[in-house]
Parts: sequence; C-alpha cells; structure tokens
Amino acid sequence: MAIRRRRARASKPTGAFTYSQWDGTQVGFELKADDLFAEMTDDLLYHGDLNAAIRRMMQDGFETPDGDQMQGLREMLEQLRERRQEQLDNHNLGGIYDDIAQELREVLDTEREALQELLDLAGSTDDSDAANKAQNGQIELDMLPPDLGGQMKGLQNYDFTSEAAQQQFDELVDKLREQLMQNYVDQMSGAIENMTPEDMARMKDMMAELNDMLEKHQRGEETDFDGFMEKFGDFFPENPQNIEELLEAMARRMAAMQMMMNSMSAEQRQQMQDLSDALLEDMDLQWQADQLSENLRGMFPDMGWDQSYDFGGADPLDFASAAEMFRELGDLDQLENLLRGARNPGALAEVDIDRARDLLGDDAGDSLERMAEISKMLEEAGYLQRKEGRYELTAQAIRKIGQNALGDLFSKLTADKLGRHSMEESGVGHERAYDTKPYEFGDPFNLHIERTVRNAVTRSGGGTPVRLTPDDFEVERTERSVRSSTVLMLDLSLSMPMRDNFLPAKKVAMALNSLINTQYPRDFMGVVTFAAVAHEIRPEELPEVSWDYDYGTNMQHGFQLARKMLARQSGTKQIIMITDGEPTAHLTPSGAPYFNYPPSPLTIDLTMKEVMRCTRDDIRINTFMLDATSYLTNFIEKISKINGGRAFFTTNENIGDYVLVDFVENKRKLLHGR
Repeated sequence: MAIRRRRARASKPTGAFTYSQWDGTQVGFELKADDLFAEMTDDLLYHGDLNAAIRRMMQDGFETPDGDQMQGLREMLEQLRERRQEQLDNHNLGGIYDDIAQELREVLDTEREALQELLDLAGSTDDSDAANKAQNGQIELDMLPPDLGGQMKGLQNYDFTSEAAQQQFDELVDKLREQLMQNYVDQMSGAIENMTPEDMARMKDMMAELNDMLEKHQRGEETDFDGFMEKFGDFFPENPQNIEELLEAMARRMAAMQMMMNSMSAEQRQQMQDLSDALLEDMDLQWQADQLSENLRGMFPDMGWDQSYDFGGADPLDFASAAEMFRELGDLDQLENLLRGARNPGALAEVDIDRARDLLGDDAGDSLERMAEISKMLEEAGYLQRKEGRYELTAQAIRKIGQNALGDLFSKLTADKLGRHSMEESGVGHERAYDTKPYEFGDPFNLHIERTVRNAVTRSGGGTPVRLTPDDFEVERTERSVRSSTVLMLDLSLSMPMRDNFLPAKKVAMALNSLINTQYPRDFMGVVTFAAVAHEIRPEELPEVSWDYDYGTNMQHGFQLARKMLARQSGTKQIIMITDGEPTAHLTPSGAPYFNYPPSPLTIDLTMKEVMRCTRDDIRINTFMLDATSYLTNFIEKISKINGGRAFFTTNENIGDYVLVDFVENKRKLLHGR
C-alpha cells in the first residue's frame, strides 16, 4: 500500500481506506486551537516568523495541557530511520531463491524416483520401451542447466513420468508466476491468487493499455481514464482518481521492484532475469513490463529507481518475504520524503495515516492526524489567515498574544501589588461609571432617562402626561479620567538575545500593549525599536519583530522618533525604555548610523541632547535596565537626573513585574491627582 493518501472513488466499492475530517469522536488525544497557539507563541515572539514557528512546532512536537505528547516530525523521521536500519541489520537476500531451489529439487527427486521405479519394472518384465523411456528421462534430467531459470524452462517442455511430480511442478510454476507478477504490479494477493492463463492475458492487456495511455498523456492527447478504471480498476487498490495518480501509483510499484533488483548480487539478478524469461515470455508480459518501466522512469525520475539497500543480517529472506520487505522499504522512503518535505501542516494531508500507523505506531499516527489539522484549526479559531501562500496573524491573534503575555506576568504578582485601581471620586470626564446622581448645577447633562422619569412618576403619583421638574433630573456619574501617552523603546541589539533578554522584553511589550488597550483604551501607546538605527512600528507588528544582527544601540535615534510621536499626542507623556546596553551608535548628519565600542563621546553627547529635548517637551523617560554594567548604570543615572524619570535595575525574570506595576501605579497617581 502506498503511503500517500488517496480519495475513494464513488463509482465502485473497493478495499481502499477512506478518510474523514476529525470531529472529536475518533480515538485519539484532544487538541484545541488555544493550546496550539499558546504552544507556538514564545517561538513566534522570539524569532518573529509565524510560518517558521509553525514549522518548528511540527518538527519538535509538544505536550498538550492534558499530558498527551504530540510527536514531532523530527522524532518520526528518526523512527523511520531506525526501522529501516533494523530491517537491513536483521535480514539478507542470500536465501531469496533457496525456497525455489528446494521445491525444484523436490520435484526432480519425485520424478527421479518414478523413473527408477519404471526402470526397475521394465527390467523385471523385459519391457524395452519402458526402459528406454526411463533412461531417456534420466538423461534429460541430468542435462538440465544448473541455474534455476534454465531448469524451469527445461522442465516446461519435459514429459513427466510422475503425475505427482507434474503437479508439484505446475504448482511451483503458478506460485512463481504469481510472485513475479506481484513484483511487476505489486498486487494484493486476492487480485492474483490462483492466477489462470486468462488472468495473465488480462494483465498483459492492462499493461498494454496503460502504456498506450501513458504515451498519449505525454503527447498531451485525451485519455479514457474512466474507461480504463472500469476494466482494470481491481488492479489498483490505491484507488487513483486521475491519470496522474494512476501513473504515480504504478511508478512507485515498479521503482520498488527495481530497488530490489539493485540490492541483489549479480548472480541473483541473473537468476531473476532467467526466471522471468522462463515463466513469462509466453505471455509477452516481460516486454510490456519493461516498456512501462522505461516510460514511468522518464516521467517520474525522482522515485528512487537507482536506490539500493545493503542487508547485513543473518536472517535469509525467501522470495515472497523479500518482495514484501522491499514494498515496506519503499513505503518507509516515501513517508520519509513526505515528512522531510512538509513545510506546513497542510502538506501532511497527503499522508496515508493508516499506513503510517503500520510503520510507526498509533502514537505517531495520532500525531500526524492532529498535526495535519493545525493550520486549519488555527484558521477556524480566527488566529491565522492565508495570504499569498503564507500564513499571517489576524488582529484577534495579536490581541491573544498580548493577553497571554499579560496573564503570565500578572499571575506572578500578588493581589495587593496590582489590581484594577478604580477611582472612587467623581468628576468631569469621559468614562461612564454606570451609576447615577441627582443633577447639580455644573454637572455634564448626561441625563439618565429611566431614573428621571421614575422620579417624576414617584413625585406626581402617576397619571399622564408626566411632567418633569429640575428636581427630577438624574444624571450618569463619570469617573475622572487622565489620558496618558506612552512610547515603548525596545532594544533589539544583538546583545539582547545573546543574554536571553529578548523574549522577556518582547513579552513585556506585548503585555503592556494589551494592558493599555483593555484597561486604558483612551491612552496612546507607540513602539520604537532600536539597534544600529531606530524604527517606528505599529503595536500590532510586535509579534513578528526580531532582533537586529547589526551592531549598535542607537538610543539617540530612538529618543528622536519617540519624541516626534509624542508631539502628536496629548495628556501626560512618557518613554519606557527597555535595554541591556549603553549607547554605542548615533546618526551622522547624512542619516547613516555610526557605531563604536566603547561608546564615543560624540555618541554620548548626541544622545544626551535628545534627552534634554524630551525633557523640554515634558516627556518623562523611565528606563528598565537588564544586566546593567557599571557604565550603563552611570549613564542612565545621568539621564534620570536631567529628565526626572526613574531608573529600574531588573533581570529577565522580573522585568515584567517592574514595568507593569510601575505603569499602573503611576496611572493611579495621575488619576488621584498626586
């Protein structure tokens, strides 16, 4: 059975497997889109490449929250290699013809015994004709060639004396024809069991028509695929749906046969050829098979026609076992090629899961079946969308990443450290508090209709029309709101990943963006990334941001972009900078980056000038330092002294605590006017 998945034809029932979409009722572990997305999030954030993150998840596999292990392709490929090597280490082809030779010896022994009995009987009865027949028979047997093919061909024209020997030989011929044809067409046993001359003639017709169809297909002419399958569909358990799949199925079979021939010794190959010549020449099948093989090899040159295997074991394979072994080795090779070439989960839909279970076991089969559905599950959950052959994150996915990052960081904090910090005092503002109060002069006239009418009805005792007075007015309370504008400056210099600081810092950026969007939707958040140069990016681009391989930490350019962004905003303004290095780069007058380590005085001077410009624009700079050196510490302290912002000395394990707690606490102070 081929390892590539096939669809079932509706025109006739076959023994092929059919497949259906996973609906949760089949046996196997449960996999949820949220679990998949959470599993790939860190990889996505670290490398910034969604499609690469999906491929790495496919390669490595993962453990589900329920404790089930989804095997990765890398582990499966190793299993395939081990299974192949186990077969090669345990078996050899030395006995491939031993069973045939033994059965042929038994035929000859039976016939010689019959000839000797005839010769003895002729001597006792003076029957010269019988004696001559027995002697001629013995001479003819003695003159048979030593090779199996020659002996088989000679005995086909031999007039047996023993009916038992004749029957043994006929059965041996039928069996060998069956095995040889099984190598030619890789048939299931039911299709060629007890093959008659009529069956072999039909097989010859099938090959002839297939050769004709192949040549027409190569010339671009129309072929009668459906008519062919109506006549010969039982020869193809793979159940091909079109001429391309049909030819591919035959190519795989014949390539597997050629692999077996390639793996034999020269003597074994000659014996195979001699047997084929002796048993199949009468039906002209050899020519048809050779013609088909040549055509298919030209059409499918990458099927492994020149592949051979080196067997080194002690267990000899007989003819039938060797044929089955090479079919399995061919399936192992095909599955390996499919898995190795899979660049996205959809490519795994080509795998025949049932055959994969046979080769690798149920765990691998379950994993392959679930893995093939990964991208579809994520698309249906709203996390992925396909664009120009690649996957992209949706807005929902970006929000989910931020929420996950925020949840991870919040889970580390105690309740008394951080909360919603709702404002108790009322006042003029934009945020509804979903509570009401009697109207007072100066209040915004956000009239609550239901309660105002109810007050009037209560006062007047009912009846219509309802007449309102100022004392009936009830208005909605509002929370005092203070708008903040924040630009996060994220260091993407090479030192960040080298010191394991990049992923924690990026997760903090995602969490801060999620916090502002969900808890403070009127606030502004911008993002500036900086390495040798700085870039302004949209917060929704954060998931696919990665570090910069150029050397340099250009704070000057970062402050410059952040200041220009905040100039377009209102409210209190701040820059939150996350970095692990001192400034080592600046922009020259031409706009090109200049790098030097240790930092040049000019870089320091230009960076401090940008700090002073931010200070004049009333922009506070709060810096979170990772792995701070004494030089970085001194430099940041100078920034804080000039600007009035704060400096935090953190590690990649607690930076989230510092950034989020500081942001929310500062927001609470602003709301309370402190």
